[in-house]
Amino acid sequence: MNIGFERPLLLVIGAVIVFVCFVISRFLKGAFTLVIPLGPPGGTPFKPPFNVEFLVKIIRFLDLAGVFALFIAAAGPVFISTETVWLNRGADILFVVDVSPSMAGQDMNGQSRFDTARDLVRDFAAARPTDAIGLVAVGNDAGLLVPPTVDRAALFSRLDALRIGELGDGTALGMGLGIAALHIRNSTAPRKAVALITDGENNAGAIHPETAAAALQNAVSLWVIGVGGGGEVPIDYVDPVTRLHRTGTFDSRFNAESLRAIARSGGGQYIAAPSAEAFSNAFSRIDEGEMIIRRSGTINRTRSFQVPLIGAALLLIIVARYIRRYILGAFL
Repeated sequence: MNIGFERPLLLVIGAVIVFVCFVISRFLKGAFTLVIPLGPPGGTPFKPPFNVEFLVKIIRFLDLAGVFALFIAAAGPVFISTETVWLNRGADILFVVDVSPSMAGQDMNGQSRFDTARDLVRDFAAARPTDAIGLVAVGNDAGLLVPPTVDRAALFSRLDALRIGELGDGTALGMGLGIAALHIRNSTAPRKAVALITDGENNAGAIHPETAAAALQNAVSLWVIGVGGGGEVPIDYVDPVTRLHRTGTFDSRFNAESLRAIARSGGGQYIAAPSAEAFSNAFSRIDEGEMIIRRSGTINRTRSFQVPLIGAALLLIIVARYIRRYILGAFL
């Protein structure tokens, strides 16, 4: 953020005038002043209850500052900000995120699978500003939470509000992929991709996931990420419906071959992510696989702040007049 002026010459003129007035007031100080002591002859001179000379200096300062502020306002002060403008469209990418209770499994370096997935989606979206990123959640049902958008504030807000179990206890992978296919197949983006993030098998919904994945083939890139390892995994989450705190362990097992079959049906790729590092690497592979050359330019935007300066200048002058009229009026 920088500050500029539309009419800088007026700023120079104002500075010169204020400087000249200051010099004149310093050199002529006392030149035409007649000191007359107030009080009875031979008695104690009258003294005001405050320092009059100090108040006079304040008045002069306020007057000069007010005049200079008016010159600054007349010079057309503006805030100048430089913004990046993207000249080409990025990819459309829909993340289909499993929010079933098993995603609360804490085997991602002490963090849950769900929280790790949410963080990775956020980082991915932040690093690709030209892409339209969308979000589909999968539980016992599935729903489009955010259509593909470049509005990162809207995406991150809904991503932060997403909770494990808010769509029930099941895993309707076919429904999630079907919704994603419906909202991305007809996109005109140069690249289109769907990334399914899950740790379970399809056990709900009316659409088989392989059937839904086949609808993406030849039109949309499909990535299937199988999250988590096997064995006993600690689980800890609050059910958003019942508000009950659920904790314990569960036997983490899912058929990786079924996820590979989904990827094959959509002509996509399956990536195993048994650890936080492997999960992060999976997103790196998606980033590389959906790479688009981005062209950008810069523009300068200006925002005037004349009105606040004019208000400040008038306030300074009014305060000076008030002191002169109502405080020093009885003494000068």
